[in-house]
This record gives sequence, C-alpha cells and structure tokens, in this order.
Amino acid sequence: MFGVLGKKVAMTTIIDKYNAIPVTVLDVTNNVIVGKRIIDDDKKAVLVGFGKKKKPTKAEQGEYKELGYVPARVIQFTVADDVFDSVKIGDTLTVDLINKLIEQSSKKVDVTGISKGKGFAGVIKRWGFHRQPKTHGQSDRERHPGAIGAQTPGRVFKGKKMAGRMGGNKVTIKNLTIVDLINENSNLYLVVKGAVPGSYKNLVVIKFK
Repeated sequence: MFGVLGKKVAMTTIIDKYNAIPVTVLDVTNNVIVGKRIIDDDKKAVLVGFGKKKKPTKAEQGEYKELGYVPARVIQFTVADDVFDSVKIGDTLTVDLINKLIEQSSKKVDVTGISKGKGFAGVIKRWGFHRQPKTHGQSDRERHPGAIGAQTPGRVFKGKKMAGRMGGNKVTIKNLTIVDLINENSNLYLVVKGAVPGSYKNLVVIKFK
C-alpha cells in the first residue's frame, strides 16, 4: 500500500448539479523520496518525506546527506519490486504518479491524522452518556456518571468509561472518495469527500487502497 503525506489546508463544499458535496483539501506538494530499504530480505520499502525541518540534529543531517536536507516528517511504505527499482532518492511525486496511484486505488484512500484535542471532558461529551433526572430529589448530579462499581469485587474494572482526556488520538478514516486532484501554481491539492482528522495545517498520512 503506497501513500503520501499531506497538509490539511481547507474544508469546503462542491456543488455537483443538485448535490452539495462536503470536501477536505489536502496539500500534497512537497512529497519526496528520501530513502529506500529492504525489509526481512523479501519486502522492499521506500521512505517518503514531506517539508523541511527547521533545526535538524547532526545525526539527522548525516542520515539524509544524500538528499541535501532533513525532511520535517518521514513515513515508510512497502512497495512492489518494480516501484522500488523505478524510484530514486530525491524524486518528487509528480502529478502523473499521483494520478496513477488514484486510478489503481479506484479513487479510494485511507487518511490518518491526530484528532483535535478537547481537554478534560465528562462522560456525556466523551462517551455519549445520558444525563440523570433533574427532579425527584436530584440536586447536582445531572451530568455525573452515577455508580461505577459493585460491592464485589470491591474495585473498579479496567476500561471503565469515565471522565478524562478527550481527543489528541491517532485516528484513521477509511475509504474516503477522491473527488479531484488540482495542479495550481506548481502546487498539488488532493480533494477528498468528507472530513479528515486533525486541525488546520495538520499533517496527515494518505494511503491509496
């Protein structure tokens, strides 16, 4: 499964005849092949880098000496032998290559990103619990979880749904439809139907099916 890195730059709506399609625009301009590896003697992988790191360490500079700069983010994809042999370090992912990946994937992608952090949340917001009644002697317990255990075994089970930190997790949205690939002013924008995890300008991983 090959893929690219992208930056979430916009959310908008496309009008198709009588249908309004919600879409997310992902900037996939700066994807470069930064390395090649052989895994377990039978699998081959390429490293795809995105952007440039502002303050790289000397170890990172040495690792990417052949590339000439240190990418901001690198991800590894397992590829077929013909793809492994056809690419070399420093190659930029062009419009033609991405169009080829789109055709091979039947215009479907999986997008992985870090969801928006929402801080400390109660059980109603975090898990969708119902509130408790406001009448019949109830005072200040409307949004509380209620009982969390029993007398036996005298402890709270692991995994109990309770209040806590919400968001900021690695989330994958599968089978998003590719609506368009825009080539504008030397920039490449992948337009997918629906929402993807993350805030504005967050990096996401786009895997072609």
